[in-house]
Amino acid sequence: MNCRRTLVVNVCSSLCYLQYFTSRLKDVPTVHSSNQTANVTAGDSRNVLESKFNNVMTLCAMVPLLIFTCLNSFIHQRIPQKLRISGSLTVILVVFLVTAVVVKVELAPLPFFVLTMVKIVCINSFGAIFQSSLFGLAGILPASYTTPIMSGQGLAGTFAAFSMICALASGSELQDSAFGYFITACIVILLAIMSYFILPKMEFFQYYMESSRSAPSADEENKMDLLKKEREAEKRPVVNLMEDETKPTSSVFNIFKQIWVMALSVCFIFTVTIGVFPAVTVDVKSTVAGESAWEKYFIPVSCFLLFNVMDWAGRSLTAICMWPGKDSIWLPILVGLRVVFIPLFMLCNVQPRVISQTVWFSHDAWYIIFMIFFAFSNGYLASLCMCFGPKKVSQHEAETAGAIMAFFLSLGLALGAAVSFGFRAAI
Repeated sequence: MNCRRTLVVNVCSSLCYLQYFTSRLKDVPTVHSSNQTANVTAGDSRNVLESKFNNVMTLCAMVPLLIFTCLNSFIHQRIPQKLRISGSLTVILVVFLVTAVVVKVELAPLPFFVLTMVKIVCINSFGAIFQSSLFGLAGILPASYTTPIMSGQGLAGTFAAFSMICALASGSELQDSAFGYFITACIVILLAIMSYFILPKMEFFQYYMESSRSAPSADEENKMDLLKKEREAEKRPVVNLMEDETKPTSSVFNIFKQIWVMALSVCFIFTVTIGVFPAVTVDVKSTVAGESAWEKYFIPVSCFLLFNVMDWAGRSLTAICMWPGKDSIWLPILVGLRVVFIPLFMLCNVQPRVISQTVWFSHDAWYIIFMIFFAFSNGYLASLCMCFGPKKVSQHEAETAGAIMAFFLSLGLALGAAVSFGFRAAI
């Protein structure tokens, strides 16, 4: 499937260009009451907007993402798929174009802050609809077609990390590199829109869409349901219309009963991942003395680039290997074992440390080894869960199952962002 680039705001890409956004908020004078002086000392390098940017950005990103992913699980059968996907991509394209233009426009810090948060809300709201609809669409197709979507997410993070390193190495102006990044995003979105309009013309897609529509008539249980509804229609024709409208809502819970293991697994995977990456991992300091260049590139390379490359590798591996199987007990066990990465990263050389001064894994090599397994397991196990979820239900229920899986993926991101504050504060 060509339309494989999901556009939910990626954690890595947000952090890679976080410096650009915070640099536009530095000129706000501190507000004092009437009985205080208005002097700002040289040590007051962070103002209110700058210091609150991360927290407000997380709130504006995760809340709409969670709400709209949940809504799409219930209303996706009432709104045409074409409108949900192409409409969401169009809105996201307009927002990125506005973002690129704003790079070249002088704005006061407060209007820039408000505008940025509005854009984050818009991108995550429509990005949630797009991602959920895309996973629902992939649920109709064989499991192997979910892998490119998951792999595309890893590729997006890899591109963002690599572009950040290139910007550091070239010494280019921050605004110039940010402008190039946003323009590139616009080009990718345009390609995604064109790919989506080409998709329905492909024979394999038409085949599976027809199979999905005809699946209920071949199911004996559905035949019985239809006969039952016809009998009820003879007695209560008006009420039957209302029941037909509410059928998608009630089926969501029935489908969840069949895929709850996969849904909770993908939620737990991303809760652990976002809980420590990047809130904890970004504060690990290199212990290699006398290497100023390595110290400069340590986090961009060992944290962001390495994570996204290995995450991408893990997601892509499911195209050729899908062990353990969808009914194996080993899958939830392996997902649960990922919790060990939380104390492992907390015991690395995270600085500054307030509560605990214990560092068990001070050498850079330990951090890199942990990151490799942490990222690879995240990509591989998450991709397995997203592939298996829609395949545990009937063909005609696969789209709803895909939307439910996307909701629990978003829920994991939100929970991870919430617990990350606690993990960092505990060090």
